[in-house]
Amino acid sequence: MKSKIWITSFLVSIVILGGCSKNNSDSDNNMEHSNMTQEDMQMEDGTEGDMENSHMSHNDPLTLNDSTGENDLIIPPVLEHEDDEGIVYNIEAQEGSTQFFDGYQTETYGYNGSFLGPVIRVNRGQTVKIRTSNKLSDETTFHWHGLELPGEADGGPHQNLKSGESRIIEFKVDQEASTLWFHPHPEGKTSEQVYKGLAGLIYIDDENSGNLGLPSDYGVNDIPLIIQDKKFDDQKQLNYQEAKNEDGTIGDALLINGTLNPKLTVNNEKVRLRILNGSNARNYTFKLSTGNSFVQIATDGGFLNKPVTLNEIKLTPSERAEIIVDFSGYDSSSDVALINEDETILLPFAINNQLIDSGNIPESLNDFAVTDEERNLPVSKKLELFGMGNMVTINGKQFDMERIDFTQKQGVTEIWEIYNKPDMMGGMIHPFHIHGTQFKIISIDGIEPPENEQGWKDTVAIQPGEKIKLAVKFKNKGIYMFHCHVLEHEDNGMMGQVKVE
Repeated sequence: MKSKIWITSFLVSIVILGGCSKNNSDSDNNMEHSNMTQEDMQMEDGTEGDMENSHMSHNDPLTLNDSTGENDLIIPPVLEHEDDEGIVYNIEAQEGSTQFFDGYQTETYGYNGSFLGPVIRVNRGQTVKIRTSNKLSDETTFHWHGLELPGEADGGPHQNLKSGESRIIEFKVDQEASTLWFHPHPEGKTSEQVYKGLAGLIYIDDENSGNLGLPSDYGVNDIPLIIQDKKFDDQKQLNYQEAKNEDGTIGDALLINGTLNPKLTVNNEKVRLRILNGSNARNYTFKLSTGNSFVQIATDGGFLNKPVTLNEIKLTPSERAEIIVDFSGYDSSSDVALINEDETILLPFAINNQLIDSGNIPESLNDFAVTDEERNLPVSKKLELFGMGNMVTINGKQFDMERIDFTQKQGVTEIWEIYNKPDMMGGMIHPFHIHGTQFKIISIDGIEPPENEQGWKDTVAIQPGEKIKLAVKFKNKGIYMFHCHVLEHEDNGMMGQVKVE
C-alpha cells in the first residue's frame, strides 16, 4: 500500500512540475486549481505530515511567548524632512545588526537604521517628495501601503531598485487623516525582507484630525504599535529560510516596534494606540487583560463616523486600527496588559499615578458613507481566492508581471466581489489588499459590515467561504497590485494587476 502511495505521489508531482511552473509565463500554465485535491497540493508544497510548516499550522498556530515587560517600548522617531525644492524625505533601506538578546547581534534590515523605520508625517494637501535609496545587497522596492498615489510611484514589483540605486517620487497628499505604512514589495522577495525588518509608518494629518481634540502627544498618549512575530534560531538570528512556511511564516517571539518583551508606561489618561499588524501571517485578537472595553476611532484609511465601543478587535496582516484606552481608572498597582485571544500577554502597561484630564472623545468623528448608488451598482469584477502554499491562485491564475488582469477607469466606482473558496481542510483567512486606493465594504455575505468596519479600508479579512463586495475607486492612473497580504501567499503568486486608465 505504501509503495502505491509513493508511486501516485511521484506521478502527481511529474504532472504538477511539468505543467504548473510558476516561472513559465505561458497562459496555459495559469492552472485552475479548484479541482485539485488537498493531498495533491500538500505533496506539491512538500508539507504533508509537518504540522508546524503546513496549512494546518494556521488552525493551531505556534504559541507566542508572553511579554515579560522587562524592556521599555521603543518609540520610532518621526522623520525630519528637508525643505529642498518642496518637502523631501530621505528613506534608505539598509542592512545592519540589532541587539534583541544580551550578548547577541542579530542580522537585520531597516529603514534609516538597523531595524524597522521612522514615522513619515505629512499633511493633507502637501506635495511631498521622497528620495528612496537601496543600500541592501539585493533588489527591493518601496511600497506606500494605503497611499492614494499614481501607479508609477506606488512601489509595486514594477518599480524595482537594484542595490545602490536611488529614486525620487513626488505626489500630492489627497486623502484624509489616517495611519498608513510602507514596506518592500519586490516580486517573490517581500516576505523575507519584511521579516528581516523593513517596515515603517506614515501618519497623515488634516484639519479635521487637528480639531477633534483626540490624544495627540506623540510617544506619550499617541502611541504607534507595529506588532510582529518572529522566530529566532539557536544563534538568535532571524533565519527566514529555516522559519519559512509557504502558508505564512509565524514565530513564537513577539516584537512591538522592534522591542522584545516590551512594556508601555502611561499616565492616568486616555491613550491612543495606533495598531498595525505587521506580521507576515499571524492574526491577532487584541483585548485588555482586565476585560474592560476600549473604543475604536479609526480603520485603515481614516476615522469612523463615531467611536465604537469594543471588548476585542481582530486584525489580520497589514490591517490597522486606532483605539483609545482610558487608563484614568487604574493606578500603579493595577495589573493591566494588551493580550491576545489566547490570553498571551502582548504589552503590559505600567501606570504612572499622574491624573491628566484628556477630555472626552467626540461623538462625531467623520462623515463617511456608503451611498445608495454604490449599494445598487452591479458587480463588475469577480475574484476567487483559492489554494494553499505555493499553489495559491486568484481566478485560477498565479501572478504574471506581463499580464493585466483587469482594467478600470480613473475616478469611476466599480463593485468588486471577492470569494474565498474553501479547500478540503476548510481554508484560511485571506487578508485582501488593493494598492493605490481606499475602498468601502458594501457587504459581507450580503450583510452590512460590522460598525467598526464601516470606514475606509485598504485591506479586508475574508473568511473561508465568505463573499465580500467592495466599492473601489482609483483617484490616479497606473498599474496597481491586488493580493493576499499573507506575505508568503503574495510571493507565491496570489496576486493580480489592475490597470487604471
